[in-house]
Amino acid sequence: MVLTISEKILRDHCDQKDLSAGDFVLVNIDKCLGNDITAPKAIEVFEKIIEGTERSVFDPSKIILTPDHFTPNKDIASAIQCKILRDFANKYHIQHYFEVGKVGIEHCLIPEQGLVSPSELIIGADSHTCTYGALGAFSTGVGSTDLGVTMVLGKCWLQVPKTTRFIYSGQLNKWVSGKDLILYTIGQIGVDGATYKVMEFTGEIIDNLSMANRFTMCNMAIEAGAKTGFIFPDKITKQYLKNVGISKYKTYENDHNANYHNSIEIDCSKIEPQIALPHSPSNTKPISEVHNLHLEIDQAVIGSCTNGRLEDLRIAAKIMKNNKIHPSVRCIIIPGTPNIQFHALKEGLIEIFLKAGAIVSPPTCGPCLGGHMGILAPGERAISTTNRNFMGRMGHKESEVYLSNPVIAASSALKGFITSPESI
Repeated sequence: MVLTISEKILRDHCDQKDLSAGDFVLVNIDKCLGNDITAPKAIEVFEKIIEGTERSVFDPSKIILTPDHFTPNKDIASAIQCKILRDFANKYHIQHYFEVGKVGIEHCLIPEQGLVSPSELIIGADSHTCTYGALGAFSTGVGSTDLGVTMVLGKCWLQVPKTTRFIYSGQLNKWVSGKDLILYTIGQIGVDGATYKVMEFTGEIIDNLSMANRFTMCNMAIEAGAKTGFIFPDKITKQYLKNVGISKYKTYENDHNANYHNSIEIDCSKIEPQIALPHSPSNTKPISEVHNLHLEIDQAVIGSCTNGRLEDLRIAAKIMKNNKIHPSVRCIIIPGTPNIQFHALKEGLIEIFLKAGAIVSPPTCGPCLGGHMGILAPGERAISTTNRNFMGRMGHKESEVYLSNPVIAASSALKGFITSPESI
């Protein structure tokens, strides 16, 4: 039987060995995760299922809980949400519960902790769980009810998705990163262009892309409607896994003549840094066009599960060094994990940000979803390295969010309007 890598992973996690795209399968889960927004509802479902029985969680070593969205707690309601996770973790001896001080933005933290391996099947009650495809895992977001059931059974229903292959060739232009490749791709195919598909990223550009950029691309696969993003594990993956303590894992290859939904070739030499204008990640334009609009900003956010890794902070610091944030701009830097924050401190990046006039937040998803640490008022405009710019995403429905890579966000924070480093 001719199969793609994703189909092989799903086949080996269920009893249906002759599966094909479109089939519904009951799969065995390697890891499942929830955060302070989604896990409380999942816990409620879990408790209802086991009520009156002596059942427990299917495996306390395979459940991951990360209170990262409204933490440090912004109010009483968020404190209660986090307490639900804490109590559940203590009651059922959950091994991978991360409290404030250890918790980071989940999709930065979980790979960093060595909790993802190639060919694993991972679900999370968070849409950006697709990030882990950068390590060759099949990972996807589910609802809280699905997570609650999985915490009891260790199983979940999935439909086997078709795979669309994206082939990136040519040469990257200056300041172009994985964020720009995925924004450009979404701009080409639309927010529904890969609905319930695997977006498999391949080609010579991907082969030479850093892990940070790979995480960024897979993270935003959901913004094209995809079930997950995926990159074949290679020597770059192997080195990352070694660094986080993983040496044993299984990988697959696509069968010759595997049945792809389609293949899309993208010439990267034509791609500039991209900006997603309100109110959709698909509303993209090259920075050369947006620069001419002279769009003044009130806030710049550099961080999130999309661009909160050390590499992102390094390049932002490179732009900000010996410069000052524009007096009308609030610039918020959010390292993805305590470890990233620690290394940014050791390397002097935090000092650069503070001297430039930015503030540095503890790891949190806060502003990305309009939770805290950077809410926008009516009429305000932000440039952000986050992944969504829907109406009201970062605050008031009359505010605007523009998505970019860290270089553009840093440059714009300095100038006061959306621009590139060339204008500094």
